[in-house]
Amino acid sequence: MSKQKKSYGQIMKATSLFGGVQVFNILISVIRSKAIAILIGPVGFGVIGLLNSALRIIGDVTKIGLDTSAVKEISEKNSDPDTSKVAEIISVLEKLIWFTGTIGALITLIFSKVISQLTFGNTDYSYAFIWLSIAVLFTQITKGKIAILQGTRRLKKLASANLIASTVSLLLTLPLYYFFKINGIVPALIVSTVISFIVFKFFTKDIEIPRLSFTKKELFQKSKAMLVLGATMSFTSLIVALATLLIQIYIRNTSGLESVGFYNAGFLIVNAYVGMIFSAMSTDYFPRLASINTDNIKMNVAVNQQADVAVLLITPIIVLFLTFSPFIVELLYSSEFNVILGFVMFGVLGTFFKAVSFSMGYVIIAKGHSKVFIILSVIFNSIFLVISVFSYDYGGLTGLGIGFLIYYFFHFVSLKVLTKYLYGINFTNSFYRTFIICALFCLSSYVITLVESLYLRYSLLLILAGISIGFSLVQFQQKMDLMQLLRSLLKKSPKD
Repeated sequence: MSKQKKSYGQIMKATSLFGGVQVFNILISVIRSKAIAILIGPVGFGVIGLLNSALRIIGDVTKIGLDTSAVKEISEKNSDPDTSKVAEIISVLEKLIWFTGTIGALITLIFSKVISQLTFGNTDYSYAFIWLSIAVLFTQITKGKIAILQGTRRLKKLASANLIASTVSLLLTLPLYYFFKINGIVPALIVSTVISFIVFKFFTKDIEIPRLSFTKKELFQKSKAMLVLGATMSFTSLIVALATLLIQIYIRNTSGLESVGFYNAGFLIVNAYVGMIFSAMSTDYFPRLASINTDNIKMNVAVNQQADVAVLLITPIIVLFLTFSPFIVELLYSSEFNVILGFVMFGVLGTFFKAVSFSMGYVIIAKGHSKVFIILSVIFNSIFLVISVFSYDYGGLTGLGIGFLIYYFFHFVSLKVLTKYLYGINFTNSFYRTFIICALFCLSSYVITLVESLYLRYSLLLILAGISIGFSLVQFQQKMDLMQLLRSLLKKSPKD
C-alpha cells in the first residue's frame, strides 16, 4: 500500500472508530431527547440549553484551555523515546486541572445569584447553580483525563470510555426526568458529569507513565507553555460560548423560553447529529497535526487529506438529512417541534462549508499561534452573533438557519485566504473537483425538497442519496483499499 493510501487509511480508521462511538452517542442522545421532549417539552429544552451555556462559560473562563493545550503538548512529546517528558506534562496537567476545577466550582457557588440573573433574567435558578458547582468541578477533571487519552493516542480506550459513560448516564438520568420532570434537570446534569469522571478515571489509571511531584515554583515553570496556549484556547472557547449564550438570551427576551428550546433542539441536530463527523475526526486529527507542526509541506498534505475525507463523508449525510428531515425532527422530538424544520435544513447545508473550515482551522492551533487565533475568534464570533440576531429578527428560526449557512460560507472563504497567506496551505485540483461535485449534490437535494409532488420529491431525493453514497464510496476506493481497511478494522483498532 502506498504512503498516501496508508495516510488516508489512518484517517478513516480513526474516523470509523470514533464515528461508531458518535453514532452510538447519537442513539443515546435520540432516546434522551425524545424522553425530554415528551416529559418536559420545549421549555425544558430551553432551561437545559441556558444552564449548559452558562456552565460552559464558567468552565472556559476557569480551566484556562488546559484540556486543549495539554493535547498539543502531550502529542508533541509522545513519540519521544524519553517517557519522562510526557510524564512531566501529564503530572503538571493533573495537578492544574484539579486546581482550576475547584476555582470554577467556587465561582459558580459564590456568584450563583448573579449567574442566574444574567442567564434567566431572574434569581429563580440560584439554587440550581449552587448544586451545579459540583458539575463544574467534575467536568473539568474529566476533560483532563480525556486530554491524556487523546494526547497519548489511546484511541480505543477513549472510545470505550465514551460508550460506557453515555450508556450509564442515560440509564441513570432518564428516571430523574420521568419522576421529577423539569426539577430533574439539575440532578441529571450532576449525575452525568460524575459518571463521566468515574469512567474516564478508570480508563486512565493504568496508563504506564509515572506521576511526578513538583514544588509550587517548579509547577509554575513547567506549566508556562501549556498555560500560555491554554489561556488562548480558553479565551476563544469563552468567546464561542458567550456568543451562543447571547443568542439564547436574545431569543428568550424576544420570544420566550419555549423559542429557546426550539433553537436548542435545532442546534442539537445540526451540530451534534450532522456534525458528529467533526467530533469523530478531531480526536485523531488535532494530535496528528500537532505532531508535524514544524513541517508545512506535511501539514498541507494532512489538511488536503482531512478535507477530502470530511467532504466525502458529510455529503451523503447532508443529502439523507435533507431527505428525511421532517421524519427526523418528529422522531427525535415530537410534532410540536416541526417549527425548526427550516432552521435544520439550512443549518445542515452550512455544515458542508464547516467541514472544509474544520480542516483548516486546526492548523492555527497546531502551530501555537495564539494572537492570530484570538483575533480570528473575536472577529468570527462577533460576525456570527450579528448575523444570528439579524437573521432571527427577519426570519425567525428559519432565518437563523439561513444565517448559519451564510456564516459558514464566509468562514470557509476567510480561512482559505488566511491559511494560504500565513502557512502556504493550498488545496489540490483533485480536492476542488470533489468539493464542487459534492456541493452540487447538497444544493440539488435542497432544490428537490421544494418539489410539491410528494412522490416525485422523495423519488428524486432517494436517487440522489444513492448516487452521492456511490460517489463517496468510489472516491474512497481510489484513495485507499476499502476492503483491506475493513478487514484491519475488524482485526484491530488504532493504537490503544
